[in-house]
Amino acid sequence: MANRDNPYEAAFEEFLRSRGVPYVAVDEARRSLLANGASIKSLDFIVSSPDRSAWLIDVKGRRFPSGDLQKQYWKNWSTRDDLRSLAQWEQLFGPSFCGLFVFAYDVLGHRSPLRAERLYEFRGSRYGFIAVRLSDYAAHAKPISPRWDTWAMPAAEFRRLAQPLDELLGVH
Repeated sequence: MANRDNPYEAAFEEFLRSRGVPYVAVDEARRSLLANGASIKSLDFIVSSPDRSAWLIDVKGRRFPSGDLQKQYWKNWSTRDDLRSLAQWEQLFGPSFCGLFVFAYDVLGHRSPLRAERLYEFRGSRYGFIAVRLSDYAAHAKPISPRWDTWAMPAAEFRRLAQPLDELLGVH
């Protein structure tokens, strides 16, 4: 079951429901075990879009803007474990499935990652869902914190390669 205590994942799930997009919410209570006994981080959702694309999705909740005095936009950090696990899921599911990071931005001010009419309102907050394929993210991500093993794409590359989720899924 999806983590409905997480407002970003709950908003994402309601977004999918409201658009009639077929999905499976994955049980995140435990890490998944592979045949060799290794464990990998669970996905958040498996989504099928109208064009028959299949997506293995890891939702990343971020504020827009964020940081000190909330002046930092386009935060897109992830962990090395997120990258490795999503890549393993792609291998397990096969070539017809694509790993996707969905950054669910909770829009706090007047600036937004999407036009106002494309934001999704949920429980009193406005969310902008921006997606980037794992292959693009992995090709451009740089380490940002060795201590936390976090990675991020430079904002310019992220803005160039990421796209509104509704466009990617073919739903508006």
